[in-house]
Amino acid sequence: MKREPAVAGRFYPDDPGELRETIASYLTRPQSLLDAKAVLVPHAGYVYSGSVAGEVFSSVRLPRRILLLGPNHTGRGGELALAPPGDWVTPLGTVAVDGVLNRALAAECPDLREDAGAHRYEHSLEVQLPFLQMLQPELRFGAICIRQMDYPTLETLGHAMARAIGSLNEPVLLIASSDMTHYESKESAAEQDRLAIDRILALDPEGLYGVVLDRDITMCGFAPAVAVLIACRDMGASSGRLIRYTNSGEASGDYARVVAYAGIAVT
Repeated sequence: MKREPAVAGRFYPDDPGELRETIASYLTRPQSLLDAKAVLVPHAGYVYSGSVAGEVFSSVRLPRRILLLGPNHTGRGGELALAPPGDWVTPLGTVAVDGVLNRALAAECPDLREDAGAHRYEHSLEVQLPFLQMLQPELRFGAICIRQMDYPTLETLGHAMARAIGSLNEPVLLIASSDMTHYESKESAAEQDRLAIDRILALDPEGLYGVVLDRDITMCGFAPAVAVLIACRDMGASSGRLIRYTNSGEASGDYARVVAYAGIAVT
């Protein structure tokens, strides 16, 4: 499989030089790097959420192996779709899907199915790759696109990811790709999102699942976040840190109907 970029030129620049300059403008220089087991990052156009993603990725130590999980916005493909072996193309070059990681995941989670169709036009994982390419030149990655919201299925996936990562001889960073509340006022979004963020910081996947559904929080990647939190707890994670929270109004000037973005590290 060779996956061509689906949203270059729309969500982020398609010119390599411009893209590098744009990403560099979002990167920060923390005094020390976190040894994170996972991060939550947004996936909107860079003009809206790139600063959050950049600050998160700048704040953590990036291993060579990354496992990306994101929601299925297109409705294409299977419910738990694993990107098949091959290269993903961005304006910064190609990145190979990690066959070793794929095999470990497939062995531990029979519900995962290699499915190119689910990934072909999905933006939530693609937009993370240029940041990772800039910061980790030896990047190899796995990618899971999730169209399933059943808690037992997400729990099974989370435990399986932890076992698969534990079977490898080097660290793997989990990345949950999600925007937060959609199309509410800045104040309403912040109130809703605080409920979800508190559950993430508490490493409470069941609580996150419950509050998102009970309060109708329009967090598009909550299912990937639930699975990632389950894996993190199995892997010995002890805390979460909110790195940045903002909304689209910071770029558009419209605070009456925002999309909100959170950047979180789990250590």
